Amino acid sequence: MSGMNYTNKVVVITGATSGIGEACAAVFGAAGARLVITGRNAQKLEATAAKLQAMNLTVLPILADAGSEADNRRMAEEALAHFGRIDILINNASAINLTNTENTPAKRFDLMMGVNTRGTFLTSQACLPYLKKSAQEGRNPHILMLSPPLSMKGKWFKPHLAYTMAKYGMSMC
Repeated sequence: MSGMNYTNKVVVITGATSGIGEACAAVFGAAGARLVITGRNAQKLEATAAKLQAMNLTVLPILADAGSEADNRRMAEEALAHFGRIDILINNASAINLTNTENTPAKRFDLMMGVNTRGTFLTSQACLPYLKKSAQEGRNPHILMLSPPLSMKGKWFKPHLAYTMAKYGMSMC
């Protein structure tokens, strides 16, 4: 993203308390974006926000479960109330379990589908009215999915069918 300028763009990043989500926040923030970061763990969320703020980045941490319709609506409304708009949504929140079908507990299957597919859909749905407004105002909004391209090759299904289905659900959003 060298040379990219996101000055005053409002970027919402789900699952931003570690890994790729935290890295995206640091990169977009360094390029001038104002950040809304979400996560389900209050301690991790506050620690990540503090780390980003120590880099002189503008950050609004919002405790939210990506799979919750109410949390997503509240998150979008809080982002709008705080920053006045949403320009970019990065759907990063994800649950992973790389087990085969026989060894994937139903509870883990439900978590992956709830976070990856349902969460991506609901977060996109909650932010969409504000992204459309951003488009009307000429700010070129985007929704980015941190998910793979769709491929029907067996190598993606056999070793971890449930995870592949959940990530492909993100891709389809």
